[in-house]
Amino acid sequence: MSNQDLESRAKKVLFQNYRTQPIALLHGEGSWVWDADGKKYLDCIGGIATISLGHANVKLRAAVDAQIAKIWHSSNLYFTEPQIRLAEMLTSRSFADRVFFCNSGAEANEGMIKLARHWHVSQGHAERIEVVCMENSFHGRTMGALAATGQPKYQQGFGPLPAGFRFVKFGDIEALRAVVNDKTCAVMLEPVQGEAGVLVPPAGYLKQVRELCTATGALMLLDEVQAGMGRTGKLFCHQWFDFAPDAMSLAKGIAGGLPLGALLATDALAMSLTPGTHASTFGGNPIATAAACSVMEQLDEPLLAQVCARGEQLSEGLKSLAQRSTKVAGERGMGLWRGLLLNEDVAPKLVARARELGLLINAVGERIIRIAPALTISESEIAQSIELLGRALAEV
Repeated sequence: MSNQDLESRAKKVLFQNYRTQPIALLHGEGSWVWDADGKKYLDCIGGIATISLGHANVKLRAAVDAQIAKIWHSSNLYFTEPQIRLAEMLTSRSFADRVFFCNSGAEANEGMIKLARHWHVSQGHAERIEVVCMENSFHGRTMGALAATGQPKYQQGFGPLPAGFRFVKFGDIEALRAVVNDKTCAVMLEPVQGEAGVLVPPAGYLKQVRELCTATGALMLLDEVQAGMGRTGKLFCHQWFDFAPDAMSLAKGIAGGLPLGALLATDALAMSLTPGTHASTFGGNPIATAAACSVMEQLDEPLLAQVCARGEQLSEGLKSLAQRSTKVAGERGMGLWRGLLLNEDVAPKLVARARELGLLINAVGERIIRIAPALTISESEIAQSIELLGRALAEV
């Protein structure tokens, strides 16, 4: 098999709805992957922030191997130990009392929207159905999550979308105050907007959102699908900002690359979903939750401190590129989650040239590069990524 062989086969049988790059990845180790032609790459996008502990992590692989030898699926008609253990781990390290498991971030966000609306109904306020969301947000591609996404380009051609969603500018608390009213069910937002190019909110904004929600009776729904699970240097991104939401969605890095999503909520909120109101056949699958337990065990304070250190190194390296290249406008982000801002519409070309040089990164539109490597990436690997990215910039 070669890259060309696999690309040719894929184009005959797969939907053509992805901008797939012309390589097929066959195996990986740590922060490195190899394609079907045997070429080696430094992976600085990590499955779009999912390969949290690196490729082929030894402890995670052992947890999966041990579980697959026992039972790999039972449905939620029965209890499984890894699911319960993971829920205990998540609640012990978060604001939440209870967890609902699903398979993806979009599913977790769908569940979070349903939970918020159903809770208000259970409280006798069926009129509170509006969810206020943020412009340039991204919550997924299922119909409810898509309706909550503040980027029209993702919604075109899929209408009519579910009603009851309003949008305001991210980071503008006065704009939010102007639309929250007695029909507002919830305010739904990411603590840092990932698909907008790793956009960090103004200081104090998230706490002001929390205070507004508390004062008006609206729920605060936090999408930490991309921001959570150690990506910013704390287990959950909102822990940097000294507040707690009413509910939170997780996915991406939670199981180290295996498909898993989670919805976390306070006890009062969670108990409004009674049998028959919401479900997922594969949610909380024993293999995925066993993997996530291993991820939680490894996301300890030393590793989170390392994420902060490597994140600072990455930030400084990207800033140095801005000093050396007129193509670079600057950088932003938190931890090992960074956006490189460009002055020219060259992001896709930069991704292609970096790949040719052996570096995998991701374009967000025409002028932003997203970087989200494994949380275990080393100091020397960060330095190498900056060197390769600098070469790519010079050659585009």
